[in-house]
Amino acid sequence: MRAPSAITSRPAGWSDRVTLVCPVAGCRRPLTRQGPGVRCARGHAFDLARSGYVNLLQPQDRRSARPGDSPAALAARRRLHARGVEEPVAAAIARLVTPAPGDAVLDVGCGEGHHLAAITGTAAAEGHGLDLSVAAIDAAARRYPAHHWVVANADRVLPYADGSFTLLTSINARRNPPEFRRVLRDDGALLLVVPAPDDLIEVRERVLGEAVERDRAERAIADFTPLFTLERRERIAHTARLDAAALRDAMAGSYRAGRTSRLARLASIPALHVTLSRDAFVFRPARARRGSPGRAPEARTRRSP
Repeated sequence: MRAPSAITSRPAGWSDRVTLVCPVAGCRRPLTRQGPGVRCARGHAFDLARSGYVNLLQPQDRRSARPGDSPAALAARRRLHARGVEEPVAAAIARLVTPAPGDAVLDVGCGEGHHLAAITGTAAAEGHGLDLSVAAIDAAARRYPAHHWVVANADRVLPYADGSFTLLTSINARRNPPEFRRVLRDDGALLLVVPAPDDLIEVRERVLGEAVERDRAERAIADFTPLFTLERRERIAHTARLDAAALRDAMAGSYRAGRTSRLARLASIPALHVTLSRDAFVFRPARARRGSPGRAPEARTRRSP
């Protein structure tokens, strides 16, 4: 029997592949569309925002009145995106794993949805984005109304049924290996992207006074073992000349500007050639989930050559 359909970003449509589940502790029942929002069989109800997202964030899941990325960080990333600063890096990330038509793709920590749109765009895959920030999800829903957007805390329980996704991505975002494995199909793929040691190293050297390189790769691999097996590892790097405004945005968007003294040093840099660098990992599930629903294989994720 097919589980009740999940809400889509468009009130008139439904997802045939992904079921949202109630985030209330001890409930976890499927959410279905009723009236202006979604509701589970126990009566827990959540409104659908006018822009097309559903907020499933629970009071215990927030640590502040406005959880998630700060407005300043979001604005900085938006300006960088508009200028195309990271377009070569984003395009290379999107080429690493190509979903098949109709596949369901989840981007955890999706921000304003740029990476999800790039990954699903050419494949006609079904995109789902989750983020802790209401402002980010609202912007994503307005910019990409064909996709499905949810506000929730990725560090807790992901509000999706088991085995919902063929591809899951976490790009410079949160990592929750057990939940990633639970919502990923047994034949699915996980794309994890983290800043490489030399990311923004030139500007960090000018601002911090030394070229500190922090390698996140081994920790990332260890976090996902033994639930996942590493299949592919890539270093993606691009050099761009950034003016003073773009330098400030690059540091603000990554939360690397920090203290007032650093901001003062950053303001003194007129322009700089900067390395934008990412370590990317493609993982496959190491074994079947216990209690897997055993859905028949449909479209599989295709790897780019």
